[in-house]
Amino acid sequence: MKAAIESVRVAGTERGPAPVVLLDVEGETDVLPIFVGFEEATSIARGMDAADFGRPLTHDLLLDVVEELGCRVDRVHVAHLDEGTFLADLHLNTPRNDVTVDARPSDALALASRTNCPVTVAPEVFERASDDPDRYAELDDIRDVIRAEMDAEEEGEYYL
Repeated sequence: MKAAIESVRVAGTERGPAPVVLLDVEGETDVLPIFVGFEEATSIARGMDAADFGRPLTHDLLLDVVEELGCRVDRVHVAHLDEGTFLADLHLNTPRNDVTVDARPSDALALASRTNCPVTVAPEVFERASDDPDRYAELDDIRDVIRAEMDAEEEGEYYL
């Protein structure tokens, strides 16, 4: 199933705030929510914005290494859901042959956000984990949370 990163939002959970990547799946009204860490969520959002920080961050560095080795990120596939944990495949074109590398969805989506490569979702994963997008509509975009945190730090306040 073809998919795209719709947004990266922050949900309140019983353990505190948790970022969630929402994938829009072509032809479906529901979204696929994938909860990720803050660093990965920030990286995905920065990739979506094509933000350049001069020196490469971790996912920028990984992409630079992949490209310097003559490879290309071909596709990201959210392939499995195992006891609540999503598993992804990172498909690479290399000079020798095509390879598939196991990856955390958050890392794979961070690369996809930088390369605009296709994102796909296994139908059985979507069937098991899809959700109504209205449940996420009121959540803050991670970029707004980051800006608020930076503003608070400048004012000497800390939270999150």
